Amino acid sequence: MGIQLMVISALFIAISNLCLRRSIDAGGTSRAYLMMQLVLSCLVMIMLNPVRTGDYTWSTPMAIFGLAGGVLLAAVMTFLGKALESGPPGLSVAILNCSSVMPILMLVILFGSQYGFYYTLWNAVGSVLVIMGICWAGWNGGQVESRKRWLTFVSLAFFAHVAYLVFLNWRALFLNFPGKEGLGLSFAAETVNTQWFMPMVFFSAALIQTYQFFSKEKRMPNKSETIYGLFGSIANGLGAFLMIKGTEIAGPLEQAMLFPIFSVTIILGCNIWGRVLYAEAVNWKANAICIGGILIGTVDWKAFF
Repeated sequence: MGIQLMVISALFIAISNLCLRRSIDAGGTSRAYLMMQLVLSCLVMIMLNPVRTGDYTWSTPMAIFGLAGGVLLAAVMTFLGKALESGPPGLSVAILNCSSVMPILMLVILFGSQYGFYYTLWNAVGSVLVIMGICWAGWNGGQVESRKRWLTFVSLAFFAHVAYLVFLNWRALFLNFPGKEGLGLSFAAETVNTQWFMPMVFFSAALIQTYQFFSKEKRMPNKSETIYGLFGSIANGLGAFLMIKGTEIAGPLEQAMLFPIFSVTIILGCNIWGRVLYAEAVNWKANAICIGGILIGTVDWKAFF
């Protein structure tokens, strides 16, 4: 069930990316759109968590934990934005998406099989194919204005994204193994179950993005940025909500390919709307390699051999 939630989540994120594209087409900037999206996504997360459940119990430790996650999310966006300014956008985003294969390795090293994290040869083969497909799909021959600057920021975005994805899984461990030693921190079960974690993630990310927008552009968002930011925030909020749920309920066989599936589905979704709405050329062979990697990495081959 974790994989199904990740696929649906990724489709919502692909819709959110479409809203970003539409906003820029209408004369907006990515910085303004992301500010509007994060601010409104925070409100969406409040509606989907405490308001939906009726549980408004406050936990300061978990709220601070969520604020830390928001800093990581804001770092990913900031570093990616810097990389896009100095290098090829397709390859920059492709490298960021490649980071989706790394969290499981970190989780296996840090926590191991006692917490349900396994990594097999088939997972490795599948992950390599996913990386090859993503890089091939993102390779558009763009120029690198400053190779050193681009490599610096794309690397920072890569590792910040790995840290953010590991962070989300770390929080899921506190939920699934309350009070168990070996997780680095210790939270009571009622603390972990607070509904304010994800709203606080988006709250701190929104604060940082708001500061960056007004310090750089010094204006109010225009109509297109506001409207598309609203629709994008709904899609992004639903996507983030389902992604968190996916990490919480994913089984041992799903963990290794959970985020690669998420990234590949986003790419496929964006390729589809790019082809249909903008008549963009799509490298379907690269997509096929990604899908093949996903299939190889997720199938329980022990059942066949």
